[in-house]
Amino acid sequence: MPLILIALSAAFATIPMFTFLAVVWWMDRYEREPVWLLLLTFAWGALGAIATALDGSATMMDSVGVLSPPLWMADAIGAVFIAPLVEEPAKAVVLLIVALTPHFDNATDGFVYGAAAGLGFGMTENFMYFSSVAAEGHVGMWAGTVVVRTLYSAVMHATASSVVGACIGAVKFRGVAWVALATTIGLAIAMAIHMAWNGLLTLEGIANAGGLLALSNFFLFPLEFLVIFSVFQGCLWLESRMIRRELAEEVASGLLPDGHAKVLSSYWRRIARWWTEGEVFTSAYIHATTTLALRKSQHRQLNARGSRLAPGYQRQVDALREEVAGYLRS
Repeated sequence: MPLILIALSAAFATIPMFTFLAVVWWMDRYEREPVWLLLLTFAWGALGAIATALDGSATMMDSVGVLSPPLWMADAIGAVFIAPLVEEPAKAVVLLIVALTPHFDNATDGFVYGAAAGLGFGMTENFMYFSSVAAEGHVGMWAGTVVVRTLYSAVMHATASSVVGACIGAVKFRGVAWVALATTIGLAIAMAIHMAWNGLLTLEGIANAGGLLALSNFFLFPLEFLVIFSVFQGCLWLESRMIRRELAEEVASGLLPDGHAKVLSSYWRRIARWWTEGEVFTSAYIHATTTLALRKSQHRQLNARGSRLAPGYQRQVDALREEVAGYLRS
């Protein structure tokens, strides 16, 4: 039985996380991220962040051990304080690297890449927990662990790191000082989410509250998730407004036909057959016009603070205009 449960542990650790990752990728409606980069971010969470967190946690726990606290206190310190302090930065490292690429455009992208890193971390951590319980052969305990960690713990990791990514994305084009400040704020929020989750479960074990604290955790975290999800939806709405504003200028200049700015800024209009007879606008045209809107907005931010990167973005804008004009001539 333990061997069967361990095999099932691998399936239940991986399949739900890749399913969640696909859903997160799909929800980024206007400019979906390259799958290869999303998978690399996921892989860092699953391998690099886990290894970094295990090493960091062991080092910090050794420091706690010098004080010789009771075992229950050492375990509580490890779960409530050390785990969030070590794991959240470990997951976030890759976000600062991905932010240097041209694919990481804004807060919406930050949510997506942050969730990917958190889901990768959750996948490996889940397998470690699932297989550990499976080795003891307790089917009921194993099933409960699978449900709770899949629907709560792993999603908590994704939610926490998505906040860090969103904070980085929101200020990416404002300069290094802004990115440093936003990363610090994002990490503080992520750690608070993590500490709240671990803290209530730990207190339940210490206080023996009859499941009340654990149950409250199962209500508190969904509320936190809904708040973060609502912010994500708000970022998508702002992205839509930005696309419409930037492309409206291209309509006014004569580059785009009338009505295209309105259509291209709406996901539901995009997927409908919105072109007139004789016109065929492919996904390449939609991608080029959306990227044009993004680069125009980014160039404006860079130019406003006199960044040396602004001329490069202006060249990208000019090249994208030529590309879009080519699609319209064909």
